Amino acid sequence: MRLHKLLFYFFLILTFCVNAQSNYKLTDKIKSQKIEFELINNIILIPVEVNGITLKFLLDTGVSKPILFNFIKGSDSLKILNSEKIKIKGLGDVDYIDALRSSHNTFKIGDAINTDQTLFAVFDSRINLAPKLGTPIDGIIGYDLFKDFVVEVNYSGRYIRLHNPENYKYKRCNRCEVLDLEFKDNRPYLNTNVTIKAKLVPVKLLMDSGGSDALWLFEDKDKGLQHSEKYFEDFLGSGLSGDVFGKRTKIEALNLNRFTIKYPKVAFPDSVTVKAVKKFKDRDGTIGGEILKRFNLIVDYSNSKITLKKNSSFHDAFSYNKSGLQVEHDGVRVVMEINVEENSAHIRSEQSNSIAVNSVVKTNRNFSLKPTYIVHNVVKNSPAYWAGVQKGDVILTINNKITFDLTLDRIVNHFYKKSGTQIKLLVNRNGYEKEIKFRLKSPIE
Repeated sequence: MRLHKLLFYFFLILTFCVNAQSNYKLTDKIKSQKIEFELINNIILIPVEVNGITLKFLLDTGVSKPILFNFIKGSDSLKILNSEKIKIKGLGDVDYIDALRSSHNTFKIGDAINTDQTLFAVFDSRINLAPKLGTPIDGIIGYDLFKDFVVEVNYSGRYIRLHNPENYKYKRCNRCEVLDLEFKDNRPYLNTNVTIKAKLVPVKLLMDSGGSDALWLFEDKDKGLQHSEKYFEDFLGSGLSGDVFGKRTKIEALNLNRFTIKYPKVAFPDSVTVKAVKKFKDRDGTIGGEILKRFNLIVDYSNSKITLKKNSSFHDAFSYNKSGLQVEHDGVRVVMEINVEENSAHIRSEQSNSIAVNSVVKTNRNFSLKPTYIVHNVVKNSPAYWAGVQKGDVILTINNKITFDLTLDRIVNHFYKKSGTQIKLLVNRNGYEKEIKFRLKSPIE
């Protein structure tokens, strides 16, 4: 099933260094641990137990220390230890935000346990991935887990396997490709190249499994990193300072040694975003989940290498959102569902030898909480824009399907169908219902 490509990059820059080292270990002397994951919008979600409370974390190769979101909301049940107040800076010129730095916490992932985990807890409700992904997300974890294991990431089987590095033995694999990893501030980079306008351009890309997009490149004409004549302006994601925009297009190829991914889609973020995120001057961009999911991986931080093996998603086409709509989960609403039951009673008359049927109708009204989906952004000059869809519209139905019975993933997947497909929305705008129709159109013809 093709997942929709809703992008959310979490721009959070820690302005201090953490030198304390803690380690994960497998219990009971086991050599490996299999952990199943959810894959939503090309992003991996795993269960993580924090001080005895099971939470849902995003597995992100691009983050150093674990981060808890919207901590004040979950603080009644989750207790964190040895905390101190700190300041964290977001994307761009946004003010510093309050957070906690907490040490000596116990993290448990499957049978892997760390009894001395440092984490950061943020209170700002804007730092919340749940609306973007349509499912609760409590935090992010990355480097601290990857550094202690050889991590097998099986996208096709939807599981990771943590291997004890001391016991792990590589198997001979003629269909695999091994790439070196370079680390800067505990973040992994790949040195590879892209093909743009028939020229090979060397690039250094952050490997970011926590980003759902395919590829970001930072425009640099001197290096040959520039978009083609066919591009469109689009919403790329959200940061603390607001929405992030840029240009979307395609390039001829991304080359991962002998694996060539032809015509991948790529985003060139605006110059303000590039300035904010390019703390490592040699960085040329990011390789994200829509590329990584095309492989099964063996990630080996201790030996600074990653092994790629093509899976069944390798040749999946790269598609664009052809509606111009960015839709988010917006909490829940009370919905009344009416169930009508009809019972028949049969009465026989001995005198007339006839049967009378009496029908009893019973109406049940059930009230329940259902998800609400709202239009977060409408791209200018897109099909939805010209049809009159507005930011803030609550989507009640899509193509006659009630949205509260759908996941966010299923709703947005409509926008990736072929050009010419009709989309019919029923929206609530300021208390009034409005029907809107438009047809999908590829932003790059």
